[in-house]
Amino acid sequence: MAKLIAVVTGATAGIGEGIARHLLQAGATVVNVDIAKPGVLPKGDYHFVQADLTDAKATREAAAGIAKRFKVNVLVNNAGFPTPGTLEQVTDEAFDYGVNLHLRAAVIFMQAFLPSMKEQRFGRVVNMSSRSIHGKKARTVYSGTKAALVAFTRSWALEFGEFGITVNAISPGPILTELFKKNNPPEVAQKLVSLCVVGRGGTPDDVARAALFFISPDNSYVTGQLLHVCGGSSLGGAPW
Repeated sequence: MAKLIAVVTGATAGIGEGIARHLLQAGATVVNVDIAKPGVLPKGDYHFVQADLTDAKATREAAAGIAKRFKVNVLVNNAGFPTPGTLEQVTDEAFDYGVNLHLRAAVIFMQAFLPSMKEQRFGRVVNMSSRSIHGKKARTVYSGTKAALVAFTRSWALEFGEFGITVNAISPGPILTELFKKNNPPEVAQKLVSLCVVGRGGTPDDVARAALFFISPDNSYVTGQLLHVCGGSSLGGAPW
């Protein structure tokens, strides 16, 4: 089996950083594509490509450049932003931002690295969805685009399974990153964590361990699936 060569979008901080770190510890080559530069470069075979993934031209240039340098066989479409706002507050700009970042960027990267995965007869794709696909107040754009990623996951799994490519999705619940804290006031964050039946909020490591399960070459019989990493908060109860 060839070495894992992974592209992780939005890996400078939060969940993406956790996934990149776990991949590096597993001996993978990791390419982080993010608009924000990492403060400290992680140890290992790590590369950083700066790009605004809401910009189609910049995203295509970044994807093409990576495809020329690396025989990518792992793609984690993680980059995201909650684009908060009630339905009445949704603007064209906010709508386009969410669609471009969560959906168009995922399509562009998948198109860029698919030839390499087909050639290797091996590929692992993980799309980062969200527990909010079950509904969350003031997240029309975010929940909608994250739900669409699940549809991408199922369609791509059907299209590429014959080439040894698996495509799965992860739906994190309350993961206590800086972005989560920034976009959820303390009283809201406390309420969200209280819905976790395990009694705590999650960490990027919780999500990273799930991602590595899907990425492992040994797990070739799991595809088209959505895994909730949410502390049980997707089971029901009070609405978000």
